[in-house]
Amino acid sequence: MQQETWIITGANRGLGRSLTAAALANGHNVVAAVRDSAQLDDLAAAHPGRLAAVAFDVTDTGSAPGLVKAALDRFGRIDVLVNNAGGAVVGAVEEVSDTQLRDQMDLHLFGPAALVRAALPAMRAQGRGTVVQMSSQGGRISFPGVSAYSASKFALEGWSESLAGEVAPFGVRVMIVEPSRFRTGFHGALDFADTATAYGDTLAAVRADMASVAGRQEGDPDKAARIILDLVATDDLPLRLPLGAEAVQRLYAAHQHGLDEVARLADLARSADFDGVAPSVRPV
Repeated sequence: MQQETWIITGANRGLGRSLTAAALANGHNVVAAVRDSAQLDDLAAAHPGRLAAVAFDVTDTGSAPGLVKAALDRFGRIDVLVNNAGGAVVGAVEEVSDTQLRDQMDLHLFGPAALVRAALPAMRAQGRGTVVQMSSQGGRISFPGVSAYSASKFALEGWSESLAGEVAPFGVRVMIVEPSRFRTGFHGALDFADTATAYGDTLAAVRADMASVAGRQEGDPDKAARIILDLVATDDLPLRLPLGAEAVQRLYAAHQHGLDEVARLADLARSADFDGVAPSVRPV
């Protein structure tokens, strides 16, 4: 297997750490973009010379070129970029502030976008590269209490789907990962918006569920990391990867419901067109 250089954000815990460990175990180099590099001291000692921990704040978009430069200066190339860092705010639309909503967009859309833009010139120049965008089943479906989180992940997925078509001619691939619940630090670090009286009862079950699931999630981050690593090594990379049994079940049901809705409303929808006008012809 060819030695690659991976950049992984949020590499100090959860799935990011599992991916870092798996990539290193496979003989790859890793640039771990983290807030606290000390949490990776054990991996650095176990893989001398192949792990570079770089202090990095994903929401500081101006620092993205510096992270890419650090990777190129240290290892000479960038083969895989994993935008993994994330977090969530729980609360009704009326409860979540503009600041909290913008913070989610900064973390899940603007930060990853800046890092992708910074890495693409190197990937295009070498004629290959892979961008792995850590989304969520919440990037395809949503439910009460997670509007801000889902909005940011929906945005990431739409942006990434367009990206995939733009960079394919240069040998650069994109995979959007949609996990269900995995046993990471995600649920232990949730931000809960102040509860408004009107939504106290409506969202009580959602809040309780989100607050109590840490340590009981069915997803194994080490197994997930292995799946991602193996897929990146193949020539048949999917655009979207659901991860976990719940993600498969819920995403399948959501897509089926959507197809049923389109079929039910198809005739009514078609009636909105001008009579006798030919269908649009698009380049893609």
